[in-house]
Amino acid sequence: MKEFVQTSERVKSVDLHPTKPWILAALHSGNVCVWDYQLQKIEKSFKVTESVPVRSAKFIERENWIVVGADDGLIRIYNYDTLEMIKQIEAHTDFIRNLAVHPTLPYVLSASDDKLIKLWDWEKGWICSKVFEGHEHYVMQVAFNPNDLSTFASASLDGTLKIWNVDSGSLDFTLEAHPKGINCVQYFTCGDKPFLISGSDDHTAKIWDYETKGCVQTLEGHTHNVTAVSAHPELPVISTCSEDGTVRVWDKTSYRLENTLEYGLERVWTVAYMKGSSKFVFGCDKGTVVVKIN
Repeated sequence: MKEFVQTSERVKSVDLHPTKPWILAALHSGNVCVWDYQLQKIEKSFKVTESVPVRSAKFIERENWIVVGADDGLIRIYNYDTLEMIKQIEAHTDFIRNLAVHPTLPYVLSASDDKLIKLWDWEKGWICSKVFEGHEHYVMQVAFNPNDLSTFASASLDGTLKIWNVDSGSLDFTLEAHPKGINCVQYFTCGDKPFLISGSDDHTAKIWDYETKGCVQTLEGHTHNVTAVSAHPELPVISTCSEDGTVRVWDKTSYRLENTLEYGLERVWTVAYMKGSSKFVFGCDKGTVVVKIN
């Protein structure tokens, strides 16, 4: 059920504020917008770069910050009340694809086309405290493990998922996951079992048993690259987004296709879920949509 649509330039990432009714959208045009989905209006909007895309923007609620990664290789941090830029870091030598904020520690991970993942510590003046090397192609997404916050997963166009240890900086294991590039990875739990879900340019998403490291299901049906995946922690569903313009909703236990959603906003690039509700947010070529999934 569609609740709110905000048209815009192409949306490359969406994030939700944990307490305010705000959607943070990073746009291919180099802008960042904050939309109030209750009042259905633009709360804030500012230009990050003149000519290159912003591919990832995240709230850091503890500090009233927005952290932004762009194609110029820079990470920029803004105070979201004043919109003042607090810090600018020359982080990578190529596009920054994704940022992930640690839920409790003062850490941000950045993933880049320079094949590196870097860990930044804002309590130490945003120093780069670790570099994770090993991928052989662009690193498209990183995700902290909610069941063990000392580990995270990365997805790369080299077709692998890698699991890393934050404390030691070492590689725990690699999954040769897809025959084509992987765009996205997320953790989820079903019952008490931990899983990973990955989405690929092979048009599929795959579910991985985190303990046995085996593929338990391949989700087939998209007709183009799978760009984003999400498993809502409070709902029995998984959502997959694709360049085919659809979102597919799957049962978290049976992996049966429950629904195919299409909103006429062209390619779907990114997803976020609202904690404590049955809502998802999807970012597309033509804007952002908030959807209640029953």
